[in-house]
Amino acid sequence: MTKLYDWKKSINNEELIDCVETLKKGGIIIFPTETVYGIGANAYCVDSVRKIYEIKKRPNEKPLSILVSNIDEISKYAVISNDIERKIISKFMPGPITVVLKKKSGVFDYVSSGKDTIGVRIPDNNIILEILNKFNLPIVAPSANISGMPSGVDAVEIMKDFDGKVDICIDGGKAKLGEGSTIVQVIDNKPVILRQGKITLDEINECLI
Repeated sequence: MTKLYDWKKSINNEELIDCVETLKKGGIIIFPTETVYGIGANAYCVDSVRKIYEIKKRPNEKPLSILVSNIDEISKYAVISNDIERKIISKFMPGPITVVLKKKSGVFDYVSSGKDTIGVRIPDNNIILEILNKFNLPIVAPSANISGMPSGVDAVEIMKDFDGKVDICIDGGKAKLGEGSTIVQVIDNKPVILRQGKITLDEINECLI
């Protein structure tokens, strides 16, 4: 049975500790971000990552992104290799953007589906940031929905698909933006949008001037 934690008004410290311990033990949690709800697991736990693919019915060839707590953490797992990437990260993180970067060798091959890149995001939501800060490791976190279906923005609705399949679901109220993050990658020294979200290419280009 999935535990449902109501954090719409405030974060419960005992439940927060339970979330962190659950992740450490390889468990799966659902949590709010400013974009949509995510379904998360310890990025270092292969079995948990595989379970997320299974629960979501997500094709194995589709890579996952990781969430980290701050900009300094990014360099542990990926390489910020040019000023364009650096400016995008500095301007828009934390926020509704995922930047695809060159992955450090040997890190998270099972997360990135064997690719040499990985998407990295710092969400702008105090609930998941608090979990990330306490957990002190990256979390894989695709949207909390069955693959191909609309992204989940409401915990009660999400539980209709995932009750009993995940360990914990945190209800932080309806997701503010209601759409996935913009995914951007710098290709041939130009930012390229791989998935459109709240942040536009014009906004990205503006920060590069």
